[in-house]
Amino acid sequence: MSPADPVRIRKIRLALLLGALALFALLYAPQPVLPQLAGVFALNPGTAALLISASTLGLAVAAIPLGALSEAVGRRRTMIVALLVAEVLGLLLPWVPFFPVLVAIRLVQGAAIAGLAAVATAYLADETGGERLGTTMGLYVAGTTIGGMSGRLLGGVVGDFAGWQGGVLTVALLAAVCTVLFIALLPAERHHSRQPLRWRPLFGGLRVALRDPVLYAPFMVAALGMGAFVTVYNVLGFRITAPPLLVPPALAALAFLAYAAGTVTSTVAGRAADRWGRTRVLFTGLAVTALGLLLMLADDLLLIVVGLVVFTGGFFAAHSVASGWVGARAPASARGQASALYQLAYYGGSSVGGVLGGTAYGAWGWPGMTTLLCCWLAAAAIAVLVAHRTPERRPALVSA
Repeated sequence: MSPADPVRIRKIRLALLLGALALFALLYAPQPVLPQLAGVFALNPGTAALLISASTLGLAVAAIPLGALSEAVGRRRTMIVALLVAEVLGLLLPWVPFFPVLVAIRLVQGAAIAGLAAVATAYLADETGGERLGTTMGLYVAGTTIGGMSGRLLGGVVGDFAGWQGGVLTVALLAAVCTVLFIALLPAERHHSRQPLRWRPLFGGLRVALRDPVLYAPFMVAALGMGAFVTVYNVLGFRITAPPLLVPPALAALAFLAYAAGTVTSTVAGRAADRWGRTRVLFTGLAVTALGLLLMLADDLLLIVVGLVVFTGGFFAAHSVASGWVGARAPASARGQASALYQLAYYGGSSVGGVLGGTAYGAWGWPGMTTLLCCWLAAAAIAVLVAHRTPERRPALVSA
């Protein structure tokens, strides 16, 4: 059967859509109930944010080794085992009464999630054929967006009535249904031959990517932009449910609908970068992100919502262009490792930035946090400018 078989491709697309939905629902399940968790465990916003930062840190650290491991043990097997482990841990979370244990479980859960996040693209490229990859990847990205948004919405609404345990458990049950369907639908590999683990080419590719100064610009955009993004979404619930706004938690969860703005702007930004250049579009995306932050300074719920939409759209536009820059810049022999480094920067920035930003909010309030995040975005913009002025050179190739 050829990789272009339409029935098989439909099964793959649906399976990976469901897998992505489960993955990102589990990854961000505690985010909408962080204020409730903080109240139960007597935590400040920065400490409560460790539940998000721990999982994204686990994902960042485990992505490269699990991607390499999948070459030896099989991509389908890696993804299934990873999602099953993440799901079991997601079902366990609501019953844990100690916050440090919750953080440890989230760290392991994030590492498990990396087994799907790091392998899905390679599986899709092998099994669906090059001419169909764009559409299939679009569905996978849609699944990540839907999963991230639905997990936050469902957890926030249920958490308002059933406590943080009820919110997290409901998201885990939704992910469980998606996980079962993912396993049932995902076909075995037919176009990938398992290879023994070979670490020398892996480290060679990493070395090539790290020696290219231009790649540090998209890595900075990923780390600092994602740090700002996850900070806002981590602490937004604390702000709008407190005086003077006093929004009920169930209604506060609806703010996560702004996440959908990124689906539109990421597509538009990619096309704009082809027409006007990456540097211009990246500067614009970062500037729009900062504008959204400034709009949210007002103690007005409408302006906060508008600012959140602007902020989210700007971030995803910058993220889309930066990630594409990595793929276009890195040589074919190091493209996988460069992409893995981008993921490391992205989720590492989420982990560290989420804690630092939450701590800044607890210490200095929303204005102080906004000042810090705007400085991060300015630093990312400076990195883009430096890369733009770096003379072109051909990156070195990786020796086997």
